[in-house]
Amino acid sequence: MAKVNPNDKVRVKGMGFLHDRNTDDEFNGRVITETGMMTAEQVVAVGEAAKKFGNGNAAFTSRMCVEIQGIPFDNIEPLQEFLDKYGLYTGGTGDRVRPVVACKGKTCVFGLIPSVDVAKEIHDRFYTGYRNVELPHKFKIAVGGCPNNCVKPDLNDIGIIGQRKPAVSVEKCKSCKKCIVESGCLMNAARKNSYDKIEINREVCNLCGKCIKNCPFKCIDEEINGVKIVIGGRWGREGKKGKYLSGIYTLSDAMDIIEKIILVYKDNAFKKERFADMIDRLGCEAVEKAVLDSDSLDRKDEIINKEIPKKN
Repeated sequence: MAKVNPNDKVRVKGMGFLHDRNTDDEFNGRVITETGMMTAEQVVAVGEAAKKFGNGNAAFTSRMCVEIQGIPFDNIEPLQEFLDKYGLYTGGTGDRVRPVVACKGKTCVFGLIPSVDVAKEIHDRFYTGYRNVELPHKFKIAVGGCPNNCVKPDLNDIGIIGQRKPAVSVEKCKSCKKCIVESGCLMNAARKNSYDKIEINREVCNLCGKCIKNCPFKCIDEEINGVKIVIGGRWGREGKKGKYLSGIYTLSDAMDIIEKIILVYKDNAFKKERFADMIDRLGCEAVEKAVLDSDSLDRKDEIINKEIPKKN
């Protein structure tokens, strides 16, 4: 087969098809899922598509998409038409919000929030809803159901982490010889003090909520149930853990904050500047203030249509 025109390579890359550099005309196409979820019918359809339009192989990506491999250039359009019949489409590339990833949330014994449902809402609002919005660089979002961080939310541009903050009622503590709260704390944050009463070291506690309701005398209750938001993480050869915004937020508030973060990024970053690098340049406190105090939602249309400047 003849080599594919470089302009066509760029065009189809924006549609989710990456050129296999070991071939002249074959591409790997990324099929978008909603946080890794597909119906049984869609799973079968992807398998059929891989055999009919590719080389018969499919692989799962780190962002929970399915990559159909070995697709000849001339099969790209027929593949898209076939997938469309099953409510599937390709994408997940370019300087845009990338597919959202999540752990299994409350399927896990440690899960504090319904991570998949939260990620689906983020997917609908910011992957699908912002699909045509060009950003300075790629932008990744992950949802973790608890502080165990299995899906590495702190290595994404935005990470959402489930949290349960315990409250101690010292007057209810019976100074039990064998304290179930103390022995059950995986962080060793819950310890009996010099008065033989349970207390929690807030600097050590990771808000996993495991201690809540454990005490038979109800000396530990829930103070706050919500999420922490971490910004400016990234994978790669220059990997960096993100920085936590102050406070714990409801899921509803978190959705608006996610949108503000994306808009602040688009409004302040240079072309090809990662969010982490923008935070380093402007300072984390300044970025947090811009997110939490900004009028970015009121300026949404202006920011979305703004041309992204190049760095001098």
